[in-house]
Amino acid sequence: MHSSRIVRIILAMVLFGITLSATPDASAAEPGSPPLSESSATTEFNCSFGMAKGEVRQTCQVPIPAGCMVAHFPGTAKPWTNISKGGNTQCKFDDKTTDWKTRITGTCGKCRTGHCSVQFIVKFDCSQRK
Repeated sequence: MHSSRIVRIILAMVLFGITLSATPDASAAEPGSPPLSESSATTEFNCSFGMAKGEVRQTCQVPIPAGCMVAHFPGTAKPWTNISKGGNTQCKFDDKTTDWKTRITGTCGKCRTGHCSVQFIVKFDCSQRK
């Protein structure tokens, strides 16, 4: 009888340990960030390209859907964007040719590996579209 009680205690400890390890780490979320569900982003558009090694520069334009405006990352005034790239190159949204209302330009510098690829992604709020 005594050994079955020990087994139940160990089983309870194991189950409790699994429950604790499955609990999300609260410190992983940025403090004060609102939930993404508060976003008004309704769609996203992108542009992408590839570059060969040594290619000096490449750009592309992210299309802006009619009646939509660039969404802001929840809780900030920053445009909600992402740059996904492969290979050794430096990429950014071009400040000189991007106004976030009529033109959004992504640009990358020299490709230093065998091949580089990039995708510039922008989320849009189309909730006011007529």
